[in-house]
Amino acid sequence: MKRDSRLSSVLHALLHMAEHNGSMTSEALAQCMNTNPVVVRRTMGLLREAGLVASARGHAGGWTITADLSTVTLRQLHEVLGEPAIFAIGNRNETPDCLVEQSVNAALDAAFADAEALLLERFAHVTLADLAADFARRHAERRTNA
Repeated sequence: MKRDSRLSSVLHALLHMAEHNGSMTSEALAQCMNTNPVVVRRTMGLLREAGLVASARGHAGGWTITADLSTVTLRQLHEVLGEPAIFAIGNRNETPDCLVEQSVNAALDAAFADAEALLLERFAHVTLADLAADFARRHAERRTNA
């Protein structure tokens, strides 16, 4: 089963944008993310609708972050992306007649709900500024050790 990596990709793009002076084109972001510019434009369009980025056309055009990094959480970005499924695992049959499978589903559903709530709560407390600070620390360590 294919995993949804859009949140990871969006975070990657936004952190590159935060480090870049000026706007970044869809092509430049696509190269950073190892994807197609069309995918970047589609995803950035969702972020623009949420008021997190802006776009400009033309020679000096591209995408820029308009939101304060300290206010944008992973939870907010997850919601902007349409709240993709957290887990790639699930019940074999959502409406089983078998009582055994109903018991299995009840146990799994409860565990999945608890795990998802915990993860989304954690996402609500991690900001883009937190990730940018971690990147800056790692970058400084690499330069020191080089």
